[in-house]
Order: sequence, then C-alpha cells, then structure tokens
Amino acid sequence: MSEPREADLRVRAAALDAADRLAAKRKEFVLDDSVYLDGNSLGALPANVAGRVADVVTREWGRLRIRSWEESGWWTAPERVGERIAPLVGAAPGQVVVSDSTSVNVFKAVVAAVRMAQSDSPARDEVVVDATTFPTDGYVAESAARLTGCRLVPAAPADVPGLLGPRTAAVLLNHADYQSGRLHDLPGLTAAVHAAGAYVVWDLCHTAGALPVALDEHGVDLAVGCTYKYLNGGPGSPAYLYVRRDLQSRFDSPLPGWNSHTDPFGMRPDYEPAADVVRGRVGTPDILSLLALEAALDVWDGVSLDDVRAKSLALTDFFLECVAAYVPEGRVESVTPAAHAERGSQIALRCPDAREVMLRLVAAGVVGDFRAPDVLRFGFTPLYVSFADAERAARVLGEILGGSGELASEGARDT
Repeated sequence: MSEPREADLRVRAAALDAADRLAAKRKEFVLDDSVYLDGNSLGALPANVAGRVADVVTREWGRLRIRSWEESGWWTAPERVGERIAPLVGAAPGQVVVSDSTSVNVFKAVVAAVRMAQSDSPARDEVVVDATTFPTDGYVAESAARLTGCRLVPAAPADVPGLLGPRTAAVLLNHADYQSGRLHDLPGLTAAVHAAGAYVVWDLCHTAGALPVALDEHGVDLAVGCTYKYLNGGPGSPAYLYVRRDLQSRFDSPLPGWNSHTDPFGMRPDYEPAADVVRGRVGTPDILSLLALEAALDVWDGVSLDDVRAKSLALTDFFLECVAAYVPEGRVESVTPAAHAERGSQIALRCPDAREVMLRLVAAGVVGDFRAPDVLRFGFTPLYVSFADAERAARVLGEILGGSGELASEGARDT
C-alpha cells in the first residue's frame, strides 16, 4: 500500500465525516478509542441510559416500589415502547408490542400464522423456513411445525416463490442474512406468499434501525425483531412483535399468558385475549431492561431512516474500497452482495484464518466478530460509526494480513 494512496483515503474519510448529516449522533453514545464494528451483535451504549436506569432502580423501584406499576407507567410500558419502535419498522400506531425474546416471539408468530392459515383452509400443512436462517429461527420453526401438524420445508429465500402452493400455511424469513449481510426482497416475497394464500413472518433483527423496513406499506402479516443490535437497547433487551392491525382479532397465541388477557386482574380461569396487539404479551414484563430500551430509543429523535440507509451504504462502499486498497489480493473475499438493493448494513469477508485474524483485530482496537468457519463480520451502525473508523479498520486488517507494518511482521513471526 503506497503512502499517497493511504493519505488519500484518510483525507476522503475526513471529508465524508465532515459532510455526514448523522455525525452529531456519535456524541450521544459511550465510545472509546477503538473502532466498534460489532453493533450488529450488540449496539453501543447510549449515554443517557445509565442515568435513566439508576432512576428506575433508586426511585421507581427503591421508593415507589409496587406503586410504580401505575404511577411510573410500568404496566403499559410494552405498548408504549412498542410505539417508539413502530416508526422504525414502518408501522402505524397500535401494532407493535415489546415483550419476551426474539425466539419466543418467533414461536408465537409462526404458530399464530399457521392457525390463521388452517382456519382459512385446513389443507394448509406446510411451514416454509429460510434455510440459511439464524439457528434459533430454524429450531423454533421446526417445533412450531410439529406442534401444528405441519411439514417443515427449508428453502433459500430466492427459491421460496417456486415452493408456495395450496398447502403452504406460513413462511418465516429473515430480512437480512445474519452471516453474509444479504438483504432479501421483503416486498416481493411478501407478495408471493400472499398470492399463495399463506401468511408471512419476517425476522427484522438485522435490519431494524439500519434501513427503512415499511411493514405497513408492503402488507406484512407478522414480524419480530430484537432490540439490542441497531436499536442499542442493551444486552438481552426485550424483543418486539408486530401484528398487522386487521389480523389482531385472529392472532391466536400459543402462549396465552395473564398479561395478554382482556381482564388480567380479574384472575378468571377462562382465557379471553385482549382485543388488540396486547394479546402478543405473555407474562410480567422485564421492567429494568424494558425501560433501559425506552431510554436508548431517544437517540432516534429527529433521525431520518433515509439518511441512515444512505450512510450505511456509503460506509460499506467505502470500507470495501479501503479493503481492496489495503489488503493483499486474494487474502479475503467479500460474501456480502455488492448491489445496494441486496446489502444490509454489514460486510462479511471470507478469510481462511478468520478466527485468528479477528483476535488480532480486536487486540489492535478494531472490534468485529467471527462466524464459523471462515467469516469476518463487520457491522456498520450509521448513528455512531464514522468513515474514519471504516478506513482505520481496513488499514489494520491489511497490516494483519501482510500489507505492511508491525502487526504484519508480528503475524509473520508467529506463523
């Protein structure tokens, strides 16, 4: 790598950062001198969260105690926080509730989708699942299929339209592939599922907060997502469930808890679900993490998702350009699609010694993650990742893989 080329990339990074419409958001997060490119696993801490959690613990729990269920709004927090998430996934009010984990919500959504489909037509006995999905989604889909007497049909998302038919009940798809970062065609696949008379469940874990989703616009039936990645809700923060308004009266949850009852404090032995999205709840909400998430969502105030998407694509484009400039030819291969329409907000690079390389990157202050067997994964969170971060990450990767510098020499000695 020539010094003039390196200088040029640094100058360009500085110019891009100076023109960045989201640059001011960076100061709203707790960051250090490292380059943090693992927000697609765990988002950085928004600076206002610690104070909010301290208040919840010391005042709401410590002093008000049980009174906080009403006086501090604890009881209605799942719906209130859901309303904060709704604009980030393109949903009108009254369709998102924050409750439980992603896995639990996937189970509720898939079973409910099958039950609706079989109510329409008892012959529908197939559940199609993204064959490349995150493992939990596959496990849950298989269990949901057994529970509802269905056959599980794994398929690559691109092949799904050709597999749909009168026996299809539900289809579970990931909006973006967790490993490669490939973005799937939500509008087109949703339309194909509906044309077959089935119901679709979308997993938005790797897209919500990274790009516009538009659930209402595209008529999505059900959707789930975590809140600890691009939404920065904190480790293990509760997930959300979207139920399209016209389907809420038909949403038959396989987990009918007291929190989803129309009269939860009536303590009746018979179950009568709430009339709206509240029926997506199950048990007592996890208040501490739920209210930490609520505070974390403040960073989205005034943010345009179009700006977020534009920066995400610009960041990943620039990172790939820097990788091509800094990393010796043949050492890595991008498995993330080059086409913008097919790219989420991460770059995955195939590298034969990926595990060791990632350990070296982290030691050098560039934090990404490793996915077996040979993938380096870098998540670009537009609210706090800069173009200077992208340039530095690629430059350090080049040094580790033999481009130049002390790290490359150290690597040569170790091998």
